[in-house]
Amino acid sequence: MDAETRQPTRSRENTRMRLLDAAHEVFAEVGLDAASVEAVCERAGFTRGAFYSNFASKDELFLALVERSSTEQLDRVADRVRALDRTAVPDPASLVPQIVGVSMAGLEPRLVCELRAQALRDDRMAAAYLQLQDGIVARVQSIVDEIRTVYELRFRIPIPEVARLMVDLAETTCERAAIEGRVEPETSGLLHERIGLLATALLAD
Repeated sequence: MDAETRQPTRSRENTRMRLLDAAHEVFAEVGLDAASVEAVCERAGFTRGAFYSNFASKDELFLALVERSSTEQLDRVADRVRALDRTAVPDPASLVPQIVGVSMAGLEPRLVCELRAQALRDDRMAAAYLQLQDGIVARVQSIVDEIRTVYELRFRIPIPEVARLMVDLAETTCERAAIEGRVEPETSGLLHERIGLLATALLAD
């Protein structure tokens, strides 16, 4: 690929990232329903044409934002897992920081609630949401499986079900945090505590 080909690609990626950053701010301030494409474009400093060159709709933008945030967090978690001390004696509670916050990570609890509400109302959003969640569960499964291998742990149920329960618990905790008006770092602390309890319950003696 020559320099002339790479430059437009980098420019397009930069535009996409700036739109996602702006969307995160706007969605957090006013919510998904109240946010407009115009508001996101204004915040990012782009025209509607630039927006629609990268995203087909506001819903597609929102899903891309969720996917980016989740991927970034899961990558950080995976890096921590790879750095685990393989000679240490495992304590279930100590494993929590390696696997917590993996569902809709990096987004405000209110936005997690809105995403699920949109999925209930719209079939296309539901299909996209389920596909995204399945991808998150698969990543969590690989992380949990690596922890299991490192420490030679045994779980009471299959690893895929462990991953699914952790993702479900993370989403439910985010929803309740939004309803209760909790903010960070309180929400993350609550999530650590609950997933720690779940991990302890699921580990075989």
